[in-house]
Amino acid sequence: MSAIKESIDIARSPSEVFSYVTDPTHLPEWQESAVSVRPLSDAPMTVGSKVAVTRRMGRREMTSTMQVIDMDPPRSWHIHGIDGPVRGDVQGTIEPLGDGERSRLTLSVDFEGHGIGKVLVPLVVRPFVKKEMPQNERNLKGILEGGTAT
Repeated sequence: MSAIKESIDIARSPSEVFSYVTDPTHLPEWQESAVSVRPLSDAPMTVGSKVAVTRRMGRREMTSTMQVIDMDPPRSWHIHGIDGPVRGDVQGTIEPLGDGERSRLTLSVDFEGHGIGKVLVPLVVRPFVKKEMPQNERNLKGILEGGTAT
């Protein structure tokens, strides 16, 4: 199956969008299923950094470890799940628009299923994420354009 891909235009500069969206502690602010995020070191986020992300799907909460694979500020990043039955693969790109004070954010999400995850990915995870992703991007846009982002 192909990755789930969504884009949204945001009235903030690429560096502002990149700074906010790649700070994993902000995930629960704009992603509906994100319950909590815990960096696994005190170092700034860079290639090799890991975070534990807890997500709620229905009545269940699942925690998985995500690792930064690539970071090219303020243009792109790539994180990948390294444990658990469902391992997400998230790639983000940010393009400057107009005078560089606006940005187009594109998120591409795919999944690997391991064990029971091979069944969960097509039946539960992909439909859930496909439904949630547009709202997550609208949430992010609202936060960044509303000036409440830090």
